[in-house]
Amino acid sequence: MNVLVTGATGFVGGRLVPALLAAGHDVTVLVRDASRYDAPGDVRVVEGDLLEPGSFDAALDVDAAYYLVHSMRAGADFEERDSRAAENFARAASENGVDRVVYLGGLGEDRDRLSEHLRSRREVERILGEGDYDLTTLRAAILIGDGSASFEMIEQLSSRLPVMVTPKWVETKCQPIFVDDAVEYLVGVLDESETAGETYEIGGPDVLTYRSILIRVGSQRGRAPRIVPVPILSPKLSSLWIGLVTDIPSSVARPLIEGLKNPVVVRDHRIESLIEVDLTPFDEAVRQALGGEVKTDGGERPPTVDASDAHSAIADSDATAPRDRTMASSGSGDANRRVFDR
Repeated sequence: MNVLVTGATGFVGGRLVPALLAAGHDVTVLVRDASRYDAPGDVRVVEGDLLEPGSFDAALDVDAAYYLVHSMRAGADFEERDSRAAENFARAASENGVDRVVYLGGLGEDRDRLSEHLRSRREVERILGEGDYDLTTLRAAILIGDGSASFEMIEQLSSRLPVMVTPKWVETKCQPIFVDDAVEYLVGVLDESETAGETYEIGGPDVLTYRSILIRVGSQRGRAPRIVPVPILSPKLSSLWIGLVTDIPSSVARPLIEGLKNPVVVRDHRIESLIEVDLTPFDEAVRQALGGEVKTDGGERPPTVDASDAHSAIADSDATAPRDRTMASSGSGDANRRVFDR
């Protein structure tokens, strides 16, 4: 199958491209600057910007496309940029006869008053659903892996602070998934015609509170923190605090922190009967994520944090990055260290 990957330089996209090649697909990637993308063999590279209609139509002569783009690090107007990019893509994909689109979105119940970050993911899903093609949506919580922004934040907090004063969200439940397992689901839906036009939820085998996640990650780093929840720590104060003690900018930390108030647990298990994935236990996923750089066989090492975690979960792309940015919207990783995304 001829397949397009947007967000190929991001945390998820960088892993998805070689997985699609291994599955026998012909792959095209959309990037803003081809000179910054080290394409694997046999991958067609097209330059374009999803915020500029008409600039990326050449990439749409495909059967299916993956939409893995998120512009959260572009600033306070990330919701508007997300919506505009999705509208441009949906229109162009429809006009060019794309048959299927696959989108990686975020878990969370609408009735739970979603955070701005998760609300933006859901709005993008709605916009993509209006296109003249079959949309398959996979909703995920935190993606565990080297390069995930959410995981990096957790890893740094748990290993740098012996005592943590946290908001009450520390007791919120989450069902993280190893990034390789998420990629396996993303590749698998192409071969299952039944998944066309459907929405599924994906998660790992463990449902944990954020308290447990912090302690278990810290234990693997050799320092399990003592956690003291308090009822009056606002998302703004939390993000400023995180900006001081981690390498995650407070502008990125705040929407991620606000999303932690929403339980993100799989309720719909239909996909498990359609695509068989040997799900990686949380502790093993963390062990692999902490093991160092992950070779993706394509794409530059992104220079900063990936806002593409679905809970964070979405794979970010440079296809919507501001031209004067100091942080790339295409990656979840920090240039100088091992990164943590979603």
